[in-house]
Amino acid sequence: MKLDQYDLRILDILSRDGRITKSRLAEAINLSVSPCWERVRRLERAGIIEGYSARISDQARVALTSVWVQIELDNHSMSVSERFERTMRETPQVSECVAVGGGVDYLVLIETESIDQYQRLIDRWLMDELGIHRYFTYIVTKSIKKASSPLIRLRADNAN
Repeated sequence: MKLDQYDLRILDILSRDGRITKSRLAEAINLSVSPCWERVRRLERAGIIEGYSARISDQARVALTSVWVQIELDNHSMSVSERFERTMRETPQVSECVAVGGGVDYLVLIETESIDQYQRLIDRWLMDELGIHRYFTYIVTKSIKKASSPLIRLRADNAN
């Protein structure tokens, strides 16, 4: 699906304010309400807009321990990678998981109520033989910046 400047502006605005009214969104991108809202629906149907959520303040949440983990796998076979990645997607305590290059296979953000719960989760993964060769644990002591929305840039191949 090709995205034009209007689509990208809609995505940018909605990524920062998912509760904006139809009329304010249309005004912000300089379109009338009906064409603007049809664009939003088209972006939703195409799966580009996956959903809407609220950012909850840290004060309102149960205090969680955030842990970043570097994980290296035993081998890089497709079956080991698929099993590991499926487990990451299915584990509610995993907030983020990315595959990376440079000597480490994955970076995983885990949020639990305690270090003990974190360690029990890691122990379970090791017992389940997910193919983890070794892991390195980094306990988050202070959050400096949390991204609320990614930067949306027009790629040349999407330009109209």
